[in-house]
Amino acid sequence: MIEKWIKEIKEKSAPQELGMMLVHNGVVRATSKDGQSVKKMKLTYDHAYLNQTIDTFKKRDGIVAIKAWINEGTLNIGDDIMKVCVAGRFRKDVFPAFKELLEIIKNDIVREEEISS
Repeated sequence: MIEKWIKEIKEKSAPQELGMMLVHNGVVRATSKDGQSVKKMKLTYDHAYLNQTIDTFKKRDGIVAIKAWINEGTLNIGDDIMKVCVAGRFRKDVFPAFKELLEIIKNDIVREEEISS
């Protein structure tokens, strides 16, 4: 999926506007942030809010493309939670957008329930 995104972004972006791509691949861990054992994770997300957020971020100066995929359902340890790619002109454009987008997805868009037993 990520390789496909990268190829597509390169093909569709103006070469003078594309200088950097950052990719995030979140994975279900065997322990929660507080150190508790995790067996599975139930994950849902707000599809409309994700699309709206991506559309907003794409309008930022220096951003040429954003791709996001979230794995909705009951996930096992090691399963991918989400993949996100932000592409743009310079690091100064891409890094802040990437960080902020991930925070919004994790805090406002995705709903996770860790299952410990």
